[in-house]
Amino acid sequence: MKALTLLLPAVALAACASIPMGDGAGRTAAIGETALVGGLRVRPVELLEDSRCPATVQCIWAGRVRVLVDITRGDGAHQQRDLTLGEPQNIDWGWMTLFRVAPPRKEPGSIDPDSYRFTFRLAPGP
Repeated sequence: MKALTLLLPAVALAACASIPMGDGAGRTAAIGETALVGGLRVRPVELLEDSRCPATVQCIWAGRVRVLVDITRGDGAHQQRDLTLGEPQNIDWGWMTLFRVAPPRKEPGSIDPDSYRFTFRLAPGP
């Protein structure tokens, strides 16, 4: 049990170290706009889900945000992916993360789709 207690923090740190943010950190775009992220063009196409819990409500589940994106490399290679907030996804050219979504959900009800801004990060692949 003691060995497991010592091993868990090391594994957690190794997991963090394996997904560096790279030079494509922090690029933002609205639906239909294109952001340059580490040499890739990332264009949010459609908001698939925003089930985040509003700040004024006590929820059992925090919810999530999913967005469909087109990702294009400089040579024209293209992928379409469903990205979930905070979950890195291997896109063949590295690890793409939907890092932040604005605006925050402050109250119950819908958010105007034109006001969404999505921030992406790219970390180098293996």
